[in-house]
Amino acid sequence: MTSGFTTPTVGASSAPPVRSPLAQTRTMALMASQTPTTPPASTTTSALPSVGARVLAFVAILIGGTAGGVIGYAFVDLQVTGDSSLWAGLGALFGAVVAALGTAVVVILTLRAMGEWNTIRAREELAAASAKSNAANRNVPRVR
Repeated sequence: MTSGFTTPTVGASSAPPVRSPLAQTRTMALMASQTPTTPPASTTTSALPSVGARVLAFVAILIGGTAGGVIGYAFVDLQVTGDSSLWAGLGALFGAVVAALGTAVVVILTLRAMGEWNTIRAREELAAASAKSNAANRNVPRVR
C-alpha cells in the first residue's frame, strides 16, 4: 500500500509533499465506510476512590504516624540517659515519618486494588448484560 505522497526524482525540496488525488479519495472512502463510535455513557465513572475510603486512608496514615512517633520516642528515651529531650524528639519525629510513609504505601496499594477490583466487576457486569442482550437477539427466527 502506498502512502499517497509523490516523491521528487532529483534533489531535496523545501516545499511540502504533494498528495495525489487518489490517496485522498481512498482515505475519504475508508472514513465513510467506518461505523461511527458510540458516545460515552451519560454517567461517567471516576477512577478516584470514594470519599469515605479516602478519609479512612487519611485517618489510617495519621494513626500510623502517631504510633510511630510514640514508638520512636520510647525507643530513644530508653537508650539515652540524662537530659535527652532533643534526642527523644528526633526519635519521635523519625519514627512518625517512617511509620506514616509505610502506612501511606500500604494505603495507596489498597486503594488502587479497590479501584481495580471495582473496574473488573463493572466490566464483568457489562459483559454479562451484553451477552444476555445478544442471546435475546439470536432467538429471533430468520426467514429465508
